[in-house]
Amino acid sequence: MKIHTWYRSNFEHRLSGRYIHIDSINPLLNYNKDKLEIIEKWYSEKGEPIPLIKIGNGKKIVLGWSQMHGNESTTTKAIFDFLRFIDQKEHFQPEIERFLNSFSFYVFPILNPDGARSYTRENANNVDLNRDAQELSQPESKCLSEAFKMLNPSLCLNLHDQRSIFGLSNGKAAQVSFLSPAANKERSITPARQVAMERIVAINSVLQTFIPGQVGRYDDSFNDACVGDSFQMAGVPTILFEAGHSGQDYAREKSREYVFYALLSVFNILSSNNKLSYNDYFKIPENQKNYRDIILRNVKIKGQKDQVSVAIQYKEALKDGKIIFEPFIDEMGNLKNYHGHFEKDIKGEEILTIPQNNLTVGAKISDLVDRMNNSLLIFVK
Repeated sequence: MKIHTWYRSNFEHRLSGRYIHIDSINPLLNYNKDKLEIIEKWYSEKGEPIPLIKIGNGKKIVLGWSQMHGNESTTTKAIFDFLRFIDQKEHFQPEIERFLNSFSFYVFPILNPDGARSYTRENANNVDLNRDAQELSQPESKCLSEAFKMLNPSLCLNLHDQRSIFGLSNGKAAQVSFLSPAANKERSITPARQVAMERIVAINSVLQTFIPGQVGRYDDSFNDACVGDSFQMAGVPTILFEAGHSGQDYAREKSREYVFYALLSVFNILSSNNKLSYNDYFKIPENQKNYRDIILRNVKIKGQKDQVSVAIQYKEALKDGKIIFEPFIDEMGNLKNYHGHFEKDIKGEEILTIPQNNLTVGAKISDLVDRMNNSLLIFVK
């Protein structure tokens, strides 16, 4: 059976959408409690549990964490897809057995449960945990640091979501991006960084068979307050995963699938026959901020002769337990170097805002797009 065939019939369907918190995963943890080792010794600022699960019994220790930023949940879904794959007994059994005997994968499905519940990047104290690696001022940061010291991993996986603005020079959206973080200001290729680069090259080789030309390389500016940079400084290879966006996949259900394949590659369950070198890491195109959620071409602006393009970005908000996407004008002008996940030629029509004023950057668009059928709703002559 092909892995994509297995996945599309067997992914963890009990997790979906963007709003994933502790209550979302507790039923899955309870279901697997007799099959997994679950370490429950850490708690968030508000007293939410921060469970650490262990998959496998091998000597190679890998530590991963998802939802360090509470509103970045795609990789959490992929973790449970991976768990479901490892637990099944029908397909890929030699590969799974080899993984179980070779690796011990410790992973925090939700490192920032308070932020996950409030759907915020920061924790309950409004601290970005990915800028707290040195001060360790927050209980969630201390939790990860303690696990790192306790487990002494040979590899770390820092699992995130990136914004929908990232694309590549080929005009395609960055569906998934990776980074081997720098370990110093010079961004030297240290031994740990080289190992992470080699792993990313292997992942990229696998993903090119699924999403050719849509894997990106994240910016490697050094910041020792970031966890990945800090762990790389400590000599432990660390890979940053950034689940991206393409088309109208705002629930990021396709992105989770590609993160799942990337995890299989990390653990040698999926592999490429290509001869790989860490130098190929630099052949992966670097992300560019050349995408917007919507671009409307040839828009009429009241009082102006020339038509313009209008870039619109969604702002995510948690309302009544659901994530809604509110469209705001991000930029106006020629925008010839930008691409839209959705584009439409307006052919000289005018757009209304809230209230019904002329277009300005930062203005909220009223009921602009029904993203399910791509119909434009409120254009006026």
